[in-house]
Amino acid sequence: MAGRNTTIEVLDDDARGSGGGTIARYLLHRAKPHLPPWLGVAGTGIAGALGHLRWADSAAAGVGLTAVSVALTGATWWIGRTSSQQRRLHSAITVAAGSAWLTGACLAGPTAGPLDDLFLMGGPALALSWNVRMMMRRTDDPAAVGGDKGLLEKVGLARAAIGSAKVEPNRVTAQIALEAGEQTTDDVAKVLPRLASALDLPTTALRFMPNADSARRGELVIVPEDMLSEVVEYDGPSRLGGSIAEPLVVGRYDDGSPLLLWLPGDPEQGRNATHLLIAGGTGSGKGDGALNVLTEIVSRTDVNVLLSDPKSFQDFRPLLPAFDWAEEGGAGTEAMVEALQAAIPARTRWLGAHRYRQWTVQAAGRQTDPAHSCRPDGTACGCEGMAYLVAWFEEAANTLRALGDDAFTGIAQEARAAGVSLIVSLQRPSYDQMSTSTRASLPSVLAFGCDPRDEGFALPETVLDAGAHPGAWGNRRPGYCYLVSAGIPEDRYPAPARTRRFTTRSMDVMEQLADWAAAHGAPMDPVTVRAFEATVGNAYTHRTRHTTAPAPQLRAVDDEDAEEMTTGTLLDPEDDSIDPDAELPGDEPGDDAPLFGQEPGRKPTPEEARLLLEQALEEFEEEGRMVVGPKDFTDWCETHGYSRPWVSARLKDAALDGRLAPTNQAGRWRIVPVLAAA
Repeated sequence: MAGRNTTIEVLDDDARGSGGGTIARYLLHRAKPHLPPWLGVAGTGIAGALGHLRWADSAAAGVGLTAVSVALTGATWWIGRTSSQQRRLHSAITVAAGSAWLTGACLAGPTAGPLDDLFLMGGPALALSWNVRMMMRRTDDPAAVGGDKGLLEKVGLARAAIGSAKVEPNRVTAQIALEAGEQTTDDVAKVLPRLASALDLPTTALRFMPNADSARRGELVIVPEDMLSEVVEYDGPSRLGGSIAEPLVVGRYDDGSPLLLWLPGDPEQGRNATHLLIAGGTGSGKGDGALNVLTEIVSRTDVNVLLSDPKSFQDFRPLLPAFDWAEEGGAGTEAMVEALQAAIPARTRWLGAHRYRQWTVQAAGRQTDPAHSCRPDGTACGCEGMAYLVAWFEEAANTLRALGDDAFTGIAQEARAAGVSLIVSLQRPSYDQMSTSTRASLPSVLAFGCDPRDEGFALPETVLDAGAHPGAWGNRRPGYCYLVSAGIPEDRYPAPARTRRFTTRSMDVMEQLADWAAAHGAPMDPVTVRAFEATVGNAYTHRTRHTTAPAPQLRAVDDEDAEEMTTGTLLDPEDDSIDPDAELPGDEPGDDAPLFGQEPGRKPTPEEARLLLEQALEEFEEEGRMVVGPKDFTDWCETHGYSRPWVSARLKDAALDGRLAPTNQAGRWRIVPVLAAA
């Protein structure tokens, strides 16, 4: 990279290229690396002859040449202090011998005395010694490589050996072998920051992948140029109309290759389905990263999406028509979690009955294959298919505070077998935000910049040891991320990547995508629908279905409209006798008397109270509030003169009667729909 002076250059013969196909060119190509020492010998002989013509028998020249010879030899020794001891000594001897011969040749002549014989014998010997040194360095055996130890000595790996290297555009991959019995791959992970400093590169430009079959061998990857600095705006999905089983393209790596993510499993590839954690601090680009993932999901034709977003769909509003069920949080999200928990066993039962060990693309279509029939006789059953299901919980810290830190534990542990992926997005996935069981059940993570102290919560320790460092970005590199997920080679885990940026120009593309998804996306399968309706009733059946139709325009009422409403055809006949300019009457006796209800000081009987409670539950059910607790009856208690403990006791009675069902959160109950309860 321009402006940087890296001290290691690893190239092999194939990377240099032969420059042609003839034997002569091949031989010249092979000989070129060995020519510099011979050119140096020839240049010294020519310089000696020319110097003799000018300085023959000059005492002053003799003094000057001798001083220059000594100074040049000392400078060579001083300059070589950072290289290996062998290279330093070899260089000093070569310079001393050459400068001494040159001094004698300039003063006495290149053919005087033994000078010509020394030149003919010593010159080739010195050139050949450098050729042998070069050949010894160019071995493919990491254990036998000596190489230039200066850099490794600086970082404490003097006895390590750098072997064969693979050179790609903006990427060098070198094999490293450590000293047997003295060093392990953990030693390399510890010195990566110092190695980056020695190469004048950012810490994220280096990563080390240990060899799984050896404790002292591994692969060092150096990416000298940050190819992620250029911002790439979102311009649409990668595979519009494809399957959710195909990879989601959510960005690019630092070497320009696409950043891919798989959600469903693949039995043939041995890949399991996965859940995803999206984590990153404020300003890290987590929102744009989430949009990259979500737009890719809704562009596929065999997937349904449930979305909970306590931020009132601030980022996702253009995509709302693409979702089967979207809630802003609160009671709606509680109902969504309960419905999802009930749907998982129903979906698993359906997949098992149709002989699917996990969800595959074939499960999304009508079941016309006898190999996937639920009939005992083995003939094709023709059942409707089951699309993949993604449950997305944005800003999940809010939901976890409301429902408890283990609200997603059961879903995370059981959903993958049911063709369901759980995606949880929050800023800090620490133990005080979610339970360790839930965190352990989210095997995939898309980690953006964060506080250095939070790195261990976002990425596995092995990935951090390999060189991943999201804390180095913070909020200064929006969109920079690491992706750890099934289907991705492990050496890619510590490779930095960047997602595409969403701007105001991207809104139109998102709205068009949402309209397309609403028209071409998969409908929710009957098995999941029945599970949702039986569990939360109206919370699902009466859910808000969003469209991109423009909202009605509101027009201010002018004087002409006001006149029409008070004197014209818009006037209500019952209001004809009302003078709009008259003063309102004062308080009259009896205004504070209740219009209906019980006599003052009389409480409802226990039977009447139970009927009132049932009426309240029916009202909640009509509103779609299917998860309730004592705090939801505050107004009811004030109206009827009952306390919250009394309501808590009645709720427990209703649970015994089957009208309520317990949830994972203490003190919260799920209303069982009337038809299901009956």
